[in-house]
Amino acid sequence: MMNFLTDAQAYLPILLRGAATTVGIAFCALVIATLFGLVLALIRYSGNPILSWTSRSFVNVVRGIPILVQLFYIYFVLPDWGIDLTAFQAGAIGLGLAYSCYMAENFRAGLEAVEDGQIEAAQSIGMGWGMTMRRVILPQAFRTVLPPYGNTMIMLLKDTSQASVITVAEMTFQAKMLAASTFENLTVYTLVAGLYLTLSVPLFILASWLERRFGKK
Repeated sequence: MMNFLTDAQAYLPILLRGAATTVGIAFCALVIATLFGLVLALIRYSGNPILSWTSRSFVNVVRGIPILVQLFYIYFVLPDWGIDLTAFQAGAIGLGLAYSCYMAENFRAGLEAVEDGQIEAAQSIGMGWGMTMRRVILPQAFRTVLPPYGNTMIMLLKDTSQASVITVAEMTFQAKMLAASTFENLTVYTLVAGLYLTLSVPLFILASWLERRFGKK
């Protein structure tokens, strides 16, 4: 036990630097996933068959490709086309695009959960599509989306570990380097598991609070 505590004291500063990168890439990816996912959902919900097909096809293609392959493609292939990204940028964009498709499906389910009668009532009093969306559809869809959004947010945090394969110096990457140099696998990965749990618990609490505060009654 004393050895574990001594090693933990030495390793934690390094892992905490990785944890800071983990939080940063998770936040950037979440912003990208939320905004792009909402755009994809709105395009599919628009009723335009061409736009709807485009959105659906994009979602299906991206969901059918492993995140690791997407990260490899963005980081290693795009430079051949003149698009050079840092490992952090590639990781954030790759995770953001991958998770935007899951967000899009969450948002679409929320939009489609709004009763047609409410939309017709809004249009009958002269509301256009944009105003109906802002004042009638989105506020109700938001409540439906909260539970799956919270779950997706937590999954995204954990999947930041996949960015280690393109040398993003996040927590898992730092842990692999430490384990390889010290051979203290038990200590290092126990600390990493504890840190991931520590980062996830506030998200559990936030998601639960949002659902109680704004979710369906």
